[in-house]
Amino acid sequence: MRYAHSNFEAFVRPARPAGIGNRSAWIVGGGLGGMAAAAFLIRDAGMTPSRITILEASDTDGGALDGAGNSETGWLIRGGREMEEQFQCLWDLYRSIPSLEEPDASVLDEFYRLNRADPSSSPIRAMCGRGQKLPDRDRLTLTGRARREIVALILADEKTLDGRTISDVLSDDFMKSNFWLFWRSMFAFETWHSAIEMKRYLARFVHQILGLKDLHTLKFTRFNQQESLSRPLATWLVSQGVIFRHGVRVTNVLVDTTGAKKVATRIDWLESGQSGHTDLGADDLAFVTNGSMVENARWGDHHTPAPLDTTIGEGNVWQLWRNMAAQDPAFGRPDVFCGDTTRSRWESATVTTLDTRIPALVHEVTGRDPFSGRTVTGGPITIKDSAWLMSWVVSRQPHFKGQPQGQMVAWLYGLFSNVPGDYVKKPMQDCTGEEITREWLFHMGVPEDRIDDMAATGAITHPCMMPFITAQFMPRATGDRPKVVPDGSRNLAFLGQFAETPRDTVFTTEYSVRTAMEAVYTLLDIDRAVPEVFGSVYDIRMLLQAAAELRDGKKVPASGLLRHITDGTEIDTLLERYGLI
Repeated sequence: MRYAHSNFEAFVRPARPAGIGNRSAWIVGGGLGGMAAAAFLIRDAGMTPSRITILEASDTDGGALDGAGNSETGWLIRGGREMEEQFQCLWDLYRSIPSLEEPDASVLDEFYRLNRADPSSSPIRAMCGRGQKLPDRDRLTLTGRARREIVALILADEKTLDGRTISDVLSDDFMKSNFWLFWRSMFAFETWHSAIEMKRYLARFVHQILGLKDLHTLKFTRFNQQESLSRPLATWLVSQGVIFRHGVRVTNVLVDTTGAKKVATRIDWLESGQSGHTDLGADDLAFVTNGSMVENARWGDHHTPAPLDTTIGEGNVWQLWRNMAAQDPAFGRPDVFCGDTTRSRWESATVTTLDTRIPALVHEVTGRDPFSGRTVTGGPITIKDSAWLMSWVVSRQPHFKGQPQGQMVAWLYGLFSNVPGDYVKKPMQDCTGEEITREWLFHMGVPEDRIDDMAATGAITHPCMMPFITAQFMPRATGDRPKVVPDGSRNLAFLGQFAETPRDTVFTTEYSVRTAMEAVYTLLDIDRAVPEVFGSVYDIRMLLQAAAELRDGKKVPASGLLRHITDGTEIDTLLERYGLI
């Protein structure tokens, strides 16, 4: 498997690997990574689709790409996905998947046209003072020290960051900045999360610094990700003949680790309470999604808090990973990620409106009509003075195909779900959907004598507690995540957010698809390169633009050593073009 950063191979149809007609694949997990692996097996390896089986514990496909419910009892979304044009592997996949919305178009065609016609942007990005725009929201407010720390972290060797946290490498100067407020609410980072992941994000998304203040660099789907991303992919796979088996909880994958080779020999599972298995032959491949961000996610309702469930038992994906890791150190250390849910959990909530009051409030706060069919918040709007550090999103409406006209769906989340709220004096994790709605309306500036009635009769809100939602950000060291294809593996690969591939960033759709592509291409020696991770950190133009943003437009003095060195050069021209001198 190799990388390429040109388009020389982008549209190549690779030759079928020798013997592919006799090979089969078993894929554990029907999330984006698992379905992407099936798609690449068909499109790029030429595997017979009916020889591909996806084993999925739940009754739906898509994993974290969810979306369910109805207009009467309320819609359900655990989260939303922020995407960008530099998700190379994601768009490589979806250029081949037919759209369910537009005839003779791919999902990529549909997505591209939508975001060209209705580009994303945030009208206010951050709030405070009960419905007021954050006064300095147009500045990143970084001190010189904080800027130097960012540069030092980007340049740091990952090995020097093993086991270290963000607060170990970035000071209070950084933590007090709007940069950190915007960054953490956009990506869900906490100060105790991995310094390695923070470094990767800063390097991977240098170009996103240009959009931190208004989110204009982001792109979104027309509907929720279940209907816009998961369903088209699953529909295409089924039409090709891929076998989906739902309600199957894989408990172990047995691997022969004798000598230098690693060969998966058997998959064990539970189905309808009964034990089952399949023996893997010499031509069988096993792709395993190890770990899950949304495992044990539990819903509450308007009158019931969402329960916290941290149980890891037989049939749980974390226990599957533990069972595999016990066989060989190369399979990673799952307890690094699932061992402390106090540092990997937060809560979200989905608000379904019942009348016009809350949509009118959103219109007043953002200046945008939520029923225009166009971008509303353009990503999260963060409430800086919220004790829960609450953010809220209203995506393009309708957010569900079955959503009736005049009904709005909003999504809320709080990074600090274990501290009392500002209006509702309870931790978010102990609140009903109605109480969470009250807290949101308070911060939106609704007069206190109207809050309770508006929350009780104006919406149905479903909270969702997710104990492992940022488990992939837990502080880690080399070897804690298994390689996509472990050294010596002949037929086993790992997929998703807890497999290791260099330079790319977890908690993204791109990461799931990249691990799937690398897994298929490596095990079958596909003669087509995997697209390189976008290298904005190596582009001096991007770096200079980012530097200008980090300085909030403050120019470098025109005299001095820098100007003496660059005067009369191309660098001087670039420094002027991007407003640094």
